[in-house]
Amino acid sequence: MVNSILFCATVDYHFKAFHLPYMKWFKEQGWDVHVAASGEIELPYVDRKFTIPIERSPFSLKNMTAYRELKDIINGNQYRIIHCHTPMGGVLARLAARGARKSGTKVIYTAHGFHFCKGAPIQNWMLYYPIEKMLSRYTDCLITINEEDYTLAKQHFNVPIIEHVHGVGVNTEIFKPIPECEKAARKKSFGYEPDDFLLFYAAEFNENKNQQMLIKSLAFIKEEVPNAKLLLAGEGTLQAPCKELANRLEVEHMVHFLGFRKDIPELLPMCDVAVASSLREGLPVNMMEAMACGLPIVASLNRGHRELVKEHHNGWVVSSTDVEGFTNKLKLLAASEDIRRQMGMTGRGMVESTFSVQQIINEKSRVYQSYMKEKEVEKWAVH
Repeated sequence: MVNSILFCATVDYHFKAFHLPYMKWFKEQGWDVHVAASGEIELPYVDRKFTIPIERSPFSLKNMTAYRELKDIINGNQYRIIHCHTPMGGVLARLAARGARKSGTKVIYTAHGFHFCKGAPIQNWMLYYPIEKMLSRYTDCLITINEEDYTLAKQHFNVPIIEHVHGVGVNTEIFKPIPECEKAARKKSFGYEPDDFLLFYAAEFNENKNQQMLIKSLAFIKEEVPNAKLLLAGEGTLQAPCKELANRLEVEHMVHFLGFRKDIPELLPMCDVAVASSLREGLPVNMMEAMACGLPIVASLNRGHRELVKEHHNGWVVSSTDVEGFTNKLKLLAASEDIRRQMGMTGRGMVESTFSVQQIINEKSRVYQSYMKEKEVEKWAVH
């Protein structure tokens, strides 16, 4: 009988964006790969895909239907491993797999940044912490992606195995630096001047991502660094207020709203600095991609940014309320190409040694292999 694994998340795009290398790895080991999520995306390396109506909101009644369907899927297949991701995917899969665990199925959950953390709103702790605490009893292995979450989980959750894996990995062949001559040519191809000082941030426009901080920073540097341009990729409900703020601060000519983009690997390497302003992060992929492209980082202080940015080595983290301190770092980078280059090289080296796809495959395969060893399963019960 062929061994099989089920990957579960709220939406299938999550797998397309972050997990295809690990599905490919399972196929190379001779396993069948199944996926359960909402959405109609066709995924490579997948033998069977189940579309179920998972909703992000924990209060949606559709999640009851998704739970029943997921339970039937799990009980109808002899999965050796179930690996679940995202808050609702993790909740429903662990509840639905309770019966299968009695027959030997192992359940892994990756927390891509707990919603409760230092500095998080009290309502996050009141809602999400008790749920995660309860679900820990139905989890065989909890994977965290930053040190703060790992420490918290070790202190508070009764899970047999808790691992720290360094995120989902960055493809360093796709995200990589380009020579200075090519950088100038690429800037021109996108409508910028070779000496424009390009700041880049890709994120949804929402309250957490806090793009207003970056726009305010431009108002502080517009006289000293008039060639600065802030490139904001993404969409969201707060895009219009951000445009209004740029107009009010008279920096609208310096802020470029790029919308949803599929060409981030082409845009990033031509930029000079990656900026990030979010209030909370688990371990942000957009920052790792920027580091892989050789960009120095100036970011707001949170657990995810603190994990990636080593002060004075590949960038700086600054309090999200310290706009002046943030802009001082931008001025320093604008004034020194040497500092930008050195910090960028350091960040690239960090990604290659710790955060690349290959490194994460090595870390995850060690976790998976502990559950993949051949052992007799006397009976797979259908509950």
